[in-house]
Amino acid sequence: MLEHELVPIVQLGHPALRRPATPFEGQLQPDELAALVALMRRVMHAAPGVGLAAPQIGIPLRIAVLEDSYVPDPEFADLRERAPLPFFTIVNPRYEPLDDRTAAFYEGCLSFEGYQGVVARHHSVGLEYDDEAGVSCRREFHGWSARIVQHETDHLNGVVYVDKALTRSLCANSEYHRWAEPGISEARRVLGF
Repeated sequence: MLEHELVPIVQLGHPALRRPATPFEGQLQPDELAALVALMRRVMHAAPGVGLAAPQIGIPLRIAVLEDSYVPDPEFADLRERAPLPFFTIVNPRYEPLDDRTAAFYEGCLSFEGYQGVVARHHSVGLEYDDEAGVSCRREFHGWSARIVQHETDHLNGVVYVDKALTRSLCANSEYHRWAEPGISEARRVLGF
């Protein structure tokens, strides 16, 4: 595959999104893994998105790429605790909450194009994973970065955000402008969730 080529992102209803992914145990040679990670990063950027799990391109391995370089409005960034997340790869990840706090905000998914919904997620998580070179890592994430980590790790477990969304909050992207504010209080009041 040429460096500029992309593959499609599978959409909700595709079985790859509903099956727990297989642990990565060297099924790919290092150069093949590097090519897959590079491809996933290109697909994520082109979409555009802040994360992409291998099952989203039909590959049932526990691998995901994450990167959030989007610069939101400062008011949104403060409330959502959204800061840049430099690119990294997670292999065989697992997370656990660091405390009892949760945060509920709208989120979307590249595999459920055109919709967003409110999901309550852990505010802070500890993530254990291997990096692309097979080095075991443990990092803590808070705020929006914790949301991204949970969303992508959920994909590797066969879970899509709509499984956790407050269903009355679901809205088409064409309607999201009504609720595009730092918090969700107005959407919660009007939509009744």
